[in-house]
Amino acid sequence: MQNRISSFPPLIDSQSEILILGSIPGVKSLEKQQYYAHPQNKFWTIIFHLFNEEFTEDYIQRLDTLKKHHIAVWDVIDSCERKGSLDSEIRNEEANQIAELLDEHPNIKAIFCNGGKSFKNLQKLLGKNYRLPIFQLPSTSPLHTVSFDKKLEEWKVILNFLNK
Repeated sequence: MQNRISSFPPLIDSQSEILILGSIPGVKSLEKQQYYAHPQNKFWTIIFHLFNEEFTEDYIQRLDTLKKHHIAVWDVIDSCERKGSLDSEIRNEEANQIAELLDEHPNIKAIFCNGGKSFKNLQKLLGKNYRLPIFQLPSTSPLHTVSFDKKLEEWKVILNFLNK
């Protein structure tokens, strides 16, 4: 039995300069109503390393860190059916309105996809020659078994698009 699930609202404001897109929240994130809530997901660890910030488990402080560094977060998929948390189990998906979000937030300079599913879906939505650069980054999911150091190194490309 597959459950119909929905993504969260975008974390974005008028100061956001980059957009990080996942596919859709996993089971633990849905339970906690927090982006990247699974303790083995490396998203927050990578973000805090990139900006030399002191790591915290406090979700409000995590969101403040994103805002401080002009990072927006959302998902490519608005809703779908899925058993468990695997992207490979996603069925009957409906897309989020990514193009509209980007039109409403002209400060966004680049889009970074957290994993392959997000990247493939975004290319279907926006096309391969969209007006903004789009990057596929290694998934921060514990199921993507690339080492933390390799993930972190590839995620450093984000720093090239932020005003410092």
